Amino acid sequence: CHSIEEAVSRAMKRLRGSYSLVVMSPRKLIGARDRWGLRPLCFGETNHSYVFSSESCGLDTVGARFIKDVEPGEVMCIDRDGVRSDKSNCTGESNLCIFEYIYFARPDSVLDGVSVYEARVAGGRELAKSHPVDADMVIAVPDSGIDAAIGYAKESGIPYGIGLIKNRYIGRTFIQPTQSQRVQAVKIKLNALESTIKGKRIVMVDDSIVRGTTSKY
Repeated sequence: CHSIEEAVSRAMKRLRGSYSLVVMSPRKLIGARDRWGLRPLCFGETNHSYVFSSESCGLDTVGARFIKDVEPGEVMCIDRDGVRSDKSNCTGESNLCIFEYIYFARPDSVLDGVSVYEARVAGGRELAKSHPVDADMVIAVPDSGIDAAIGYAKESGIPYGIGLIKNRYIGRTFIQPTQSQRVQAVKIKLNALESTIKGKRIVMVDDSIVRGTTSKY
């Protein structure tokens, strides 16, 4: 290979799977996205410098201006001569993992032109249409279930309320090694707001069910 970006491009032809890459050398900054577009990657500019971020909210954090989403298969190279783009691996298709919109990404991000927050609200609205129920309150499992719960409440007309309080100092519970540890972690992480939900028919909206530990509790 005659350059680092060429090496990255040639490697991408052999790689299978999902990834976004940021590669640095003493003279170059390279960003690349897998050919299927499973993982997000965006490109921005700040103070005459260029920035790559897996989510657009990362650009906001450093005061960068969003320029574009890196296309699936695209390799972008920045050096003293400016910005170059190699699209020889591009397929013209995007297969962004749906879990980015449901859970992984932050709601203040925009991925491939779609607001994560609006996507989650729209998902909640669709849930209300496909599974209408008679209830007194819609609550969410915080945090990533909140936007969908708001969408459910808006579409159904059932009031949205706070039913679960989250301990902000507990990490992800579903990756604990044993079931007993997962159950204990959920008990520490979430507690019901009894004065709000007692005696009411509740619609509880979560972003996803991995093991069912949280839902059961």
